[in-house]
Amino acid sequence: MRAVIQRVSEASVTISGTVKGAIGAGLLVLVAVEEADNAEDIAWLSGKIVRLRIFPDGSGVMNRSVQETGGDILVVSQFTLFASTKKGNRPSYSRSARPEFAIPLYNQFLAQLSADLGKAIPCGEFGADTQVSLVNDGPVTIIIDSKNRE
Repeated sequence: MRAVIQRVSEASVTISGTVKGAIGAGLLVLVAVEEADNAEDIAWLSGKIVRLRIFPDGSGVMNRSVQETGGDILVVSQFTLFASTKKGNRPSYSRSARPEFAIPLYNQFLAQLSADLGKAIPCGEFGADTQVSLVNDGPVTIIIDSKNRE
């Protein structure tokens, strides 16, 4: 699984003119699933996101997690995170899992994230044409890949 995590003051996802999910301060997580992903990837990535210390403490040092701040998480599926631009100018998305494999893992990821954070996780709709709005706080943007745990 690959995720782009953005610390936000607010974020929302809109589908067909209707806001599907919105949060105040917290994290916007764009996530993609590949065929090699499994329950271990879900657990690792969820735990990493919830405990990622990218919020300021009383001294202004990024030393607190979304869990510690009581912030929210908005998740949006985005298969384009596995784009390969190695050949030509048209990206290939062959590493992205097909919907019949990706949707169950995406739903498991949402459930795990909700359990780890201790609250409901607003989200987009898998495969839908969405508009994402956000105010990036910092800006702080982190990319994490469960297969490249650095």
